[in-house]
Amino acid sequence: MSESVLEVRDLRVHFKLARRVPWGPHSRVHAVDGISFEVPNGTTFGLVGESGSGKSTTALAVMRLVEITTGRIRLGDVVLSELEDEALRLARRDFQIIFQDPYSSLNPRTRAGDMVREPLDLMEVGAAAERDDRVAELFTEVGLRPEQRFLFPHQFSGGQRQRIGVARALATHPRLVVCDEPVSALDVAIQAQILNLLQRLQRERNLTYLFISHDLGVVQYICDEIAVMYLGQIVEQADRISLFTTPLHPYTWALLSAVPSARARADRASRRVRLSGDPPSPIDPPPGCRFAGRCPFAEARCRRETPRLRTIRDGHRVACHLVGDDGSAPHHGRTGQDGRATRRTPTTC
Repeated sequence: MSESVLEVRDLRVHFKLARRVPWGPHSRVHAVDGISFEVPNGTTFGLVGESGSGKSTTALAVMRLVEITTGRIRLGDVVLSELEDEALRLARRDFQIIFQDPYSSLNPRTRAGDMVREPLDLMEVGAAAERDDRVAELFTEVGLRPEQRFLFPHQFSGGQRQRIGVARALATHPRLVVCDEPVSALDVAIQAQILNLLQRLQRERNLTYLFISHDLGVVQYICDEIAVMYLGQIVEQADRISLFTTPLHPYTWALLSAVPSARARADRASRRVRLSGDPPSPIDPPPGCRFAGRCPFAEARCRRETPRLRTIRDGHRVACHLVGDDGSAPHHGRTGQDGRATRRTPTTC
């Protein structure tokens, strides 16, 4: 494995809520609750999960756009979590972000070329006289015409606006680009174009991506390694092929069963796993495994003991008491005809 560009260790992001009564304690939202991962140079690391799992908060924490409660974030030799003020501003040339919504992430009163040039001016990248030429080159790289830099955002389509966002993120020659659901607001045909653009730029520039998405099809297409988040924690992490062919955590298994496919409807229905209940509140997470209340295989210890994220084989990591050291999972061969998981007989521990 190549050298890690990004290293996240025991990251926690808790948001303090207002007191319900003046003399009472503050409640906290446990948005991200102790996750760790590394992203090797030139690869794409994906974070997936349903809404509220903490993946976008993780992206904002890496970008230092939300306050970190505890933990360590390292980019190369620089510990980002320790930087403040001017030191943080100067370090930002090495890590940039592509936002989710191309309609709200661009200033409607600013010309497209000025938005792409702004990071060059703020970070003092290159000679001032050469920055206009650099902007024209960036427009060409992302598939836009250089003369379009004089237009305003409302004169572009959604896909073109996202290309402007990509150009702006690449302006300072960053080592890491955080992609926070960069194609979720686009239709399918344009999604494919943007994903292919990101892959081409990665090959040409040796870029490293932290890719956030709830769309498993997109993640399978672009990511090298994937971590699945549930209620602020990573429950499974593996390379793309291992995760999609042999999911070990029951939550990952349920997520993958919901991916649309071209199979016949009857066949698809027989494989669909339907989870009951809602995720617990991130304000007061339950003890033990946070998925236990929805897991069809949960045992007594699952509700009492928090499973650790352990390595099963070849870098495949899972946080589940019921997954054996040999990679056996509770759901292997356990899908019923009605699409519901067959429940394992509970045991006491």
